[in-house]
Amino acid sequence: MANVSHCLYCFESLVAHLESRKSMTLEDVQASWDKYCKDADITSKKQLPALRRIADSSASTSGPSTPSSGSTLSLTNDTPATSTSSLNVTEAPIITESPLFVTWNTVSSGSGHVSLRGCIGTFETQGLDDGLSSYAVISAVHDTRFDPISKRELPSLEVAVTLLTDFEDCDDAMDWELGTHGIRISFTDRGRRYGSTYLPDVAPEQGWTKEETLVSLMRKAGWVGRRDKWQDIDLKVVRYQGKKESLQYSEYKHWHDWVEANAGAS
Repeated sequence: MANVSHCLYCFESLVAHLESRKSMTLEDVQASWDKYCKDADITSKKQLPALRRIADSSASTSGPSTPSSGSTLSLTNDTPATSTSSLNVTEAPIITESPLFVTWNTVSSGSGHVSLRGCIGTFETQGLDDGLSSYAVISAVHDTRFDPISKRELPSLEVAVTLLTDFEDCDDAMDWELGTHGIRISFTDRGRRYGSTYLPDVAPEQGWTKEETLVSLMRKAGWVGRRDKWQDIDLKVVRYQGKKESLQYSEYKHWHDWVEANAGAS
């Protein structure tokens, strides 16, 4: 399961890229986050939302819902069977590799409305130090549906990290559960191959049925056939699971200011 330090690391990787400086490593981020939590008053009403989530439930690190319907695959097609355990900030085994997606959203300062700003990931198992850093930048500046994220946009940004687990081939196109599984489809029509995916949160966020989700995925892949003919297509469906963690820039900035203020401290 993704955790707060993964989100901090994605922000750190993107900010370092935009500022043309060297990023902290994931190990350094995790260590500093642990120290930050010990120093912070996690019972205070002024604590960061990330700390409130830990205080409210040490067994869950799932953040608030964000739109992930724009998730985009990398070129790899590997689907490893990966299993991860639930993490909190200081306990449980540390995950070192996983398939993953990084999503960037913009959050309106007035209404709080959340809009997709970039999302790219991979089904190939990645070492998290390299994988999160790479896809944090790739999804921010190389998602071709959007202009590259600029430094001036940072204050409005929110990041969501999803680590993918439990890949299984479906017996048929409906062999998956809304709200539990993400799905990846692949099919061939008129000699052309198609493929696309939605993360587990997408269909519930959009209020879609299974059929609506599948048709939307086929459209996303580029299929332009008649909607009422979608069942005539032989879909290969792989289901998977993965719970995301999310974090806003203000939380990252607060933590990073603390890191700089405490640089060199034992």
